[in-house]
Amino acid sequence: MEVDSDADSRFLEGTRHFLSWFQSLPGATFHKDIAIEDLRSQNAGRGIVAQANIAADTVLFTIPRNSILCAATSPLKDKLPEIFDLNNDDEDESGDESDGDNQNSWTLLILILIHEYLQGSSSQWKPYLDVLPSTFNTPMFWTPSQLSFLQASAVTSKIGQEEADKMIASKILPVIRSHPQIFFPSSATPLSDDQLIQLAHRMGSTIMSYAFDLEQDMEIPEQLENDDEWEEDREGKTMLGMVPMADILNADAEFNAHINHAEDALTAVSLRSIRKGEEILNFYGPLSSAELLRRYGYVTEKHARWDVVELSWSLISSALQPKLQAQPEVWEKVCALVQQDEEFEEAFVLERQSPDPSSTGLLEEPAEFTSLPDELGEQFKLCLKACKNITDSKNGMALLALNDKDWRKRLYLETILEAVTQREREYGTTLEQDDQLLSANPSDQREKMAVWVRRGEKLVLREARAWITTQLEELRNRPVDQPQDEGRAAKRRRI
Repeated sequence: MEVDSDADSRFLEGTRHFLSWFQSLPGATFHKDIAIEDLRSQNAGRGIVAQANIAADTVLFTIPRNSILCAATSPLKDKLPEIFDLNNDDEDESGDESDGDNQNSWTLLILILIHEYLQGSSSQWKPYLDVLPSTFNTPMFWTPSQLSFLQASAVTSKIGQEEADKMIASKILPVIRSHPQIFFPSSATPLSDDQLIQLAHRMGSTIMSYAFDLEQDMEIPEQLENDDEWEEDREGKTMLGMVPMADILNADAEFNAHINHAEDALTAVSLRSIRKGEEILNFYGPLSSAELLRRYGYVTEKHARWDVVELSWSLISSALQPKLQAQPEVWEKVCALVQQDEEFEEAFVLERQSPDPSSTGLLEEPAEFTSLPDELGEQFKLCLKACKNITDSKNGMALLALNDKDWRKRLYLETILEAVTQREREYGTTLEQDDQLLSANPSDQREKMAVWVRRGEKLVLREARAWITTQLEELRNRPVDQPQDEGRAAKRRRI
């Protein structure tokens, strides 16, 4: 691979300038036995590495709160105070605003970052902004052909490109266009709409990857798991902030440091002893490989324990219909009844039982697939009840044993087993083919990460199939130690 010595020099100079700036902040500390290192060869950008053995409970660095870039510290607050009122809920039903005054915490921080970025060398946070990434490996920035590597993974429906574009058009562009003298210094050429949209996407992804929730005393990833791309704070009232040095820490499922929040400062503290040469790692929460990729643009082997796969109700319904010998017009009525329920779910998450890391950041217990979602079982029961409600002699449904508990359980397990098998077929390759691809070590990093994500989901499906098969075998081998209830049997005979 060709080495770009100029790029390397700029990278190292950016690191030195940032560290010098950080250490000059009143109240900031940076332990003498740690250093910021170039980890680009590991696809990790910058990272913090121990230069000597470090004891547990050591303060690694201290970040004064007044150095955090947020709504409370941004000079934009004095220039445009009207956009800082997050309690202003005057927006139309579509959520669009013509003047962009109605902001939430995400869009406000995007505006703050854009403003600081456009100020160039006059921004007091420039050394910090210079070490934030300008490009991302998150799926929002992938090409259609790269996204196709994810195959049938549900993460492709959670990227949120269109929603983000609408949000930028309604909340970001109107503010900047209405106040060009504030955002663009007199010596600067205003950016075009396309350039501003690209910049807003970059800043939004920066927030997704690095911002902290300053009020809840936790990183954003630990509290938000299910929303699309980076407009995640739906209430929009939480104060988010960019925390210098804290975001230099990389993260993994096993970690050795934690960020503590205090009134005047945030501190990074070692959770256990750290050996010389060991990278200091934070924890982003129990995220699946797909979520780790969607939010941060990377995957790790240890996070695979939290991999999940979505199983749609449509697959389950399609597997159940022939087992009940239901005619299409009858099954349509059943499905309509089920979907009328206020707790109806379109899909269910299959996942392992995965204990959290210990207090010292270690994974001490294995992750195992041990059950199907309770909500799935309840909806299946609801479906069987719907079958009973509309059944008659013309429906042709095989409902003779619906009152038999073991029969219902076997029907449930066999139906889910078939749906899980069909779900795996939706992917374009098999688990074994994905293993072969990964062993060949694809040169395209995005393809490699996509294969890892889809492989992890297939592995969950395989484990679910194995567990269901075991349950069915136990059910079939269960000894019959009591005669069947005569009244129940008579009722089945009458049906």
